[in-house]
Order: sequence, then C-alpha cells, then structure tokens
Amino acid sequence: MKVLLIGDIVGDPGRRVIAHRLAEVKAEHGVDLVIGNAENAAGGFGITPKIADELFAMGIDVLTTGNHVWDKKEALDYLAKERRILRPANYPEQAPGLGRYVAELDSGHRIGVLQLMGRVFMPMTDCPFQAARRELEWLRATTKIIIVDMHAEATSEKRAMGWHLDGQVTAVLGTHTHVQTADEEILPQGTAYLTDVGMTGPLGSVIGITPGSAIRKFLTQMPTRFETADGPAILQGAVVTVDPSTGRATAIERLQIKETDS
Repeated sequence: MKVLLIGDIVGDPGRRVIAHRLAEVKAEHGVDLVIGNAENAAGGFGITPKIADELFAMGIDVLTTGNHVWDKKEALDYLAKERRILRPANYPEQAPGLGRYVAELDSGHRIGVLQLMGRVFMPMTDCPFQAARRELEWLRATTKIIIVDMHAEATSEKRAMGWHLDGQVTAVLGTHTHVQTADEEILPQGTAYLTDVGMTGPLGSVIGITPGSAIRKFLTQMPTRFETADGPAILQGAVVTVDPSTGRATAIERLQIKETDS
C-alpha cells in the first residue's frame, strides 16, 4: 500500500501542475491515497470551498492546512462540514473543523490522517505533542495506518515529533517551509520521517512568491504585498510504502516532478 503527501500547494501554478501530473504520478507509483497540503492554494494564502472541490476532483483524497487555514473567511463554514479538510488538531476545540480524518479505501483498508502544527516561530496554539497523544488514542482504535502532517517552521520541532511518534504512526511528514529536505528515513520502530516534503508551486520563486516582492521585503522591512509567482511549476512530495498488516512504513521516497518534464 502506498500513500502520497503533496507539499504545500501554492496558488494557480500549484493547482495547475497537479491537474497536469497527479494522475500520472498515482499510476506510476501505485498510490492508494493522496493527501495534499492546501493552506496556500488560494492565491498563496488560505483555501476556499471552490478550490478545495477542484483539488478533490483532481484526485486528492484529503486536504491538510496549517497557519493560513483561516485566511479566507469562506473556509470557516466549509471546514465545519467538510471532514476531508483538516485544520491543525492542536487549535482550540472551539475552532471550526477537526484535525483528524479516517479515509476508507475500496480495498476495505482504513488510513488515518492527523494534522499538527508546531509552536516554534509559529502562531501560539496548544501543545502538538500532547494533542498527538489525544488524537492517536481515537485514531488507533480505528486503524493501524496513520499519516501525520507536521506543519512547522523549526526542524528540531519536526524531528522531535518524529521520534515522539516513532512506532505509533506510519509516517511523520513535515510541511510549511516550502523547501524539500533530503533526510528521509525509516525510524527504528517503523515510522517514515521527512523534515519537509517541499512545495508544489512555481519554480522561479521564493517559496512561491515573486522574487522581487520577497527581496523588497528583506531590503526595506516595510509592509509588502506578496504576489504568487507564475511560470513553470514543480510537484514535490513523498510516497510512503506501508505494510497494512502492521501499519509500519517499509519505504519512503521523495518526489520532485516538474510540470514540463516529459
């Protein structure tokens, strides 16, 4: 069994490369479930019901988010009713939506997805380590296969979460920085780990935005309107191979697929 987590989808270029290449990736790798981080899918900031529905129609099964989940007000009511879109589980319980979801495959297998958000250099939320324990008690009563999207800035916090959950979940895969790391591994107790799966968006950019707007911000430190870059895009992510009888990962592979690749 294989699960694909697609890195942060940025604006129209990110959605476009998914429309062009996802079906091919699923077929080539034999993917059973696709998870996509969509907190930047609407113009680089947030998610809307229309865009979420488009991503589902393209073949993504579950959408995760992060600190930009609330950037579009249209998302508030949608998250409250669409269980396939997750907000971080360590937001206060009064926030709309949930941080967990269990997908049921045609094969009869169930795959749990858990969204957590770090606190280092990020908006203050409840403790993700404690939230993980609480949510896993519920998820593990339903399935052995659990994929965690750890949306965080600090590599140390992501790494700590990987070790914290080793043997309890199938994979801990990082999102948020938009820069794919090269430290994929299977931890000692069978949990696949990667600090950041990367970005699905414009290649000629600074983490998805136009270089000019990013440089202007660094040069002046003045408020700057960030604009999503355009041009050719790349799809980045990671495919985790799972033993469904144990819920343990047996392999992890990073993906970097350019929109223009033949």
